[in-house]
Amino acid sequence: MIKSAKLKKLSLAVAAMLAAGVISGCGGDKKADAPKSGGKAYSVGVVQLVEHPALDAANKGFVDGLKKRGIEEGKNLKLDQQNAQADQSNLKNIVTRFVNNKVDLIYAIATPAAQTVANTTRTIPVVGCAITDYESAKLVEKNNKPNTNVTGTSDMNPIREQVDLLLKLVPQAKTIGTIYSSSEINSEIQVKLMTEYAVSKGLTVETATISTVNDLQQAAQSLVGKVDAFYEPTDNIVASAMPTLSAVTTAAKKPIICAEPGMIAGGGLATYGIDYYSLGTQAGSMAADILEGKSKPQDMPVQTAATLSVVVNKDAADAMGITIPEDVMKDAKVVSEKKK
Repeated sequence: MIKSAKLKKLSLAVAAMLAAGVISGCGGDKKADAPKSGGKAYSVGVVQLVEHPALDAANKGFVDGLKKRGIEEGKNLKLDQQNAQADQSNLKNIVTRFVNNKVDLIYAIATPAAQTVANTTRTIPVVGCAITDYESAKLVEKNNKPNTNVTGTSDMNPIREQVDLLLKLVPQAKTIGTIYSSSEINSEIQVKLMTEYAVSKGLTVETATISTVNDLQQAAQSLVGKVDAFYEPTDNIVASAMPTLSAVTTAAKKPIICAEPGMIAGGGLATYGIDYYSLGTQAGSMAADILEGKSKPQDMPVQTAATLSVVVNKDAADAMGITIPEDVMKDAKVVSEKKK
């Protein structure tokens, strides 16, 4: 009996040592996953509405903006990148997972993405980008004083200057056509402002709305015989399918003035617009302030773009026999996308 009792005590001691070893081993694993810098690790969910050049640039700029502030993947940042492919159910599922995972911050690229996030969480900080008007989209109470868990950067365009550019490149224009998504409030705002200014300049505006990319070609064909040129806002559906639109407009020699440079490579003629990479970098810096506890979304005014640029598509100009004036060309970035 004494021998048995000793064995029992020994077994209990070994079990305790093994348990301690397991606990120690788990702790070691956690340390291995800790930031290489030895500081706090941040988790950030990124939800992008759809893939197209402007939103891709805003995404890359955000990551680089964080990196400039010392927050970098592989060191002290766990980044969960997701693209909803313009599908509302995908958006909801992505955002719900971010919330369930209790990420430290969500970066929402484009208005519908930010609206889905704002409708899903009132506590996790949200930084948006590629959003025209946060106030109209009901993301904030006021753009200069959000008072919600949302802030970010606005891609409101210099719309008057863009219409002026259209008139400089197509001086004979009397009627402007525009196509936009009926579900994007950002597009509605831009088209309203463009129409008001165009009418004040003696122009007529013809519009067509679409629900999906599949509607774009038909909408273009319905307008191309009625207008002298097109103006396209930062509409995500149109931006994701610019070659479909430009195939119709270029054949009819009707140029497109775009609201942002990313649309030019798809066949647009020119823009005086926003650099979305820089806009994303601004958003990254705002996110860094929030993650580091220096500020809160509710107290951070929405920022506007710090960088605007003229971009001209030489191929589109040549295809439509348009000569770009020297005063436009001298400050322009010229892109040439020869089809192979």
